[in-house]
Amino acid sequence: MKKIAVIGSTGSVGTQTLDVALQHPDQFEIVGLAAGSNIDLFMEQVTRFRPKKVSIGNKELADKIKSDLPAGIELYYGEEGLVEIAAGTDAEIVVTAIVGSRGLPSTLAAISEGKTIGLANKETLVTAGHLVTELARKKGVSLIPVDSEHSAIFQCLNGENIKEVEQITLTASGGSFRDLTREQLREVTVEDALKHPNWSMGAKITIDSATMVNKGLEVIEAHWLFGLPYEQIEVLLHPESIIHSFVEYRDGSVIAQLGTPDMRIPIQYALSYPSRLKSTSKRLSLAEVGKLHFREMDYERFPCLRLAYECGKIGGTAPTVYNAANEIAVARFLNREIPFLQIENVIESVLSKHVSVSNPDLETIQFTDQWAREIAASL
Repeated sequence: MKKIAVIGSTGSVGTQTLDVALQHPDQFEIVGLAAGSNIDLFMEQVTRFRPKKVSIGNKELADKIKSDLPAGIELYYGEEGLVEIAAGTDAEIVVTAIVGSRGLPSTLAAISEGKTIGLANKETLVTAGHLVTELARKKGVSLIPVDSEHSAIFQCLNGENIKEVEQITLTASGGSFRDLTREQLREVTVEDALKHPNWSMGAKITIDSATMVNKGLEVIEAHWLFGLPYEQIEVLLHPESIIHSFVEYRDGSVIAQLGTPDMRIPIQYALSYPSRLKSTSKRLSLAEVGKLHFREMDYERFPCLRLAYECGKIGGTAPTVYNAANEIAVARFLNREIPFLQIENVIESVLSKHVSVSNPDLETIQFTDQWAREIAASL
C-alpha cells in the first residue's frame, strides 16, 4: 500500500489523481490533501478519503470547515499548510498538482524529507530548476513526471543511456486556436479560449495551451528533468494528442509513447512506478483514429514559445520572470481586463525590463517573482 499526499487536490490533476486512487484502493492510501478555495469539493474528498492531515487556502476557510471535519483529521491552512501536507505526513509520494509558482516551497520541503515527487507543477522547475534538481540529487529523491509529455519521454528513456539521445520532441495540440490566424486572434473571447479540443484541464492551463506558454514551460521543465540542452529539445504540433512525445537516438531509432488523451494514464504511471497497473481508461485504437497529423512549429505564430526558449537559454531568473508575468497576464485575461493577444505583450514587456541574475538563491527567486508580478499587473 503506497501512501500519497496531494497538493492541489481540487484541481484537474488533483481530482484525477484521486480517481486513480479510487480505482486501486488496495494499492494507494491518501494520507494528506491540500486545496485552495473550493471547499465543497474539498470536503467531499476529505470525507471520502479520511486523510490524516488536510490544508485549505486561508484561515477564514479553515474556520468554515473546521467543525465539519471528521474526527481525528488535523487541519492546516495557507502556505504553511501546503508545506505541512507535503513534508509532515508519512506519504511516500507527494503529487504536486497545484498550479503556479506557489508550489515551490512545498515541493522543496517534500524533497528535504526524502519523499518521491509526482511532478505536475511544472512552474517549480521553471522558476527554480537548479535548486530543485540539486536538492533532489542530494537527498536521493526521484522526480517522476506527471505531465503526459514528460511522462512519455520518461518512459521512452527507460533502460536507455541519456548520452545516446539525439533529441527529444514534445508534441503540442496547439490549443483552442491552433487553426486561427493572428488577425483572427484579436477577436477571441475567454469562452473561446477555454474550449480545449482534446484535454479537460483547468482554466489557467487551458489558456496557456492556447498561447503555447504551457509548451514553453514544458520545454524548460524537460531541460531540468532530463538534463538536456535546449538545442536537443524540439516541439512538434500534433493536433490529435495521440503521440504524447518521442525520443530520437543517435542510431536513428525513434521511440514514442502513444495513448488516448487521458491524464489518468500518466498520473497512474507516476503513482505505480516502476510497476504498471490495470487502467479503466479508454484503449487506443489506431485503426479507429485512422490518421495522425503533424506540423512544424511556427514560432512567429506562437511567440510565447519562442520567448520560453530564449528565457531558458538565458537561465538565471529569466524563466522566473517569464512564468510570473504570464500568471498575471492570464489572470487579467480571464478577468476580461486585457484581450488575448495582450498576454504575450505583457510577458515580453516585463522581460524587457529585467536583467537576469545567474544562479539565484530562493530569496532572489521569490523577490524576482514578486517584482515581475507587480510590473505585469501595472502594464
